[in-house]
Amino acid sequence: MLRQVKPKTARSKRALEKKAPKAVENPKKALFLRGTTCSQITQDALADLYAMRQVHGKRFHKKNPVHPFEDASSLTFFSEKNDCSLVLFASSSKKRPHTITFARTFDYKMLDMLEFNLDAATYRSISQFKTQKIPVATRPLMVFAGTAFESPVPNAFTMAKSMLIDFFRGENVDKIDVEGLRYVVVVSADEPTTDSTTDPSDPASKPVLHLRVYLIRTKRSGQRLPRVELEEHGPRMDFRLGRIQEPEEAILKEAMRKAKTSEERTKKNISTDLMGDKIGRIHTGKLDLSELQTRKMKGLKRDRDPHLLDDDADNNVAMGSLDIDEAPKRKRKF
Repeated sequence: MLRQVKPKTARSKRALEKKAPKAVENPKKALFLRGTTCSQITQDALADLYAMRQVHGKRFHKKNPVHPFEDASSLTFFSEKNDCSLVLFASSSKKRPHTITFARTFDYKMLDMLEFNLDAATYRSISQFKTQKIPVATRPLMVFAGTAFESPVPNAFTMAKSMLIDFFRGENVDKIDVEGLRYVVVVSADEPTTDSTTDPSDPASKPVLHLRVYLIRTKRSGQRLPRVELEEHGPRMDFRLGRIQEPEEAILKEAMRKAKTSEERTKKNISTDLMGDKIGRIHTGKLDLSELQTRKMKGLKRDRDPHLLDDDADNNVAMGSLDIDEAPKRKRKF
């Protein structure tokens, strides 16, 4: 961690306030850097990813002697120095060729890391596709296809999905124009194989992730809704997941905590109508009407004398035999 220095100028004070924690955070920035040994294919793949994130990204061109899974202090230093919470480190070696490591930091501490092993045979860069290029600062649609991403238990594929969403998300907005949806990022995973002869720790035995980027084109269809077509834009990348560093429980709990705001929380079963009156809903259990007591006062109880009951019955019959026409009419006053 860098030592905390009290700002001496207004410019440095504004810079520290910009890096301070906020209730609504700024868009995540990504830092792109390479190791001492890095193949040309890995550098091209890193450049293509930077082209899709260049508004909120920084790129280093010099070599950096960094080994993320052995010592991540250099990555956390670069993250704090450049105010970047996402780090993409490209390297290549004989044991792990064409590797891109995705890392996330929280409070300038390493949160988690995941290694993507790029397939050089199937890789195609953006320049190899002769199509219209994506405008800068546009938000993509994202599609994840495959049962590997739907695992209820956190694993490498669920972490890869979370990292790719953080990478392509951009700025948080409440509304978006439909015309601004110009491309879609599709990430599909092969179905996992259950072969007892393969080693689970071998990256070659894991499902392959296919990353494709398509342009969205709308054409006339003769109806109200247009006809949508997809045209491949690039890059075309196939990955196999390698080493993984899961987040610590304490740091992950702190990172997932939401800041308390002044907004009033919505109360359950309470709403307000158009006139401003508060309406509440109460849920009660099932009522047993057989146990309901309707007569409790002595004055409401009927007499149990049988002679009185017979007299009441005779009176009721006599009153019922009268015609309606014979009833006395009330004189109207003028």
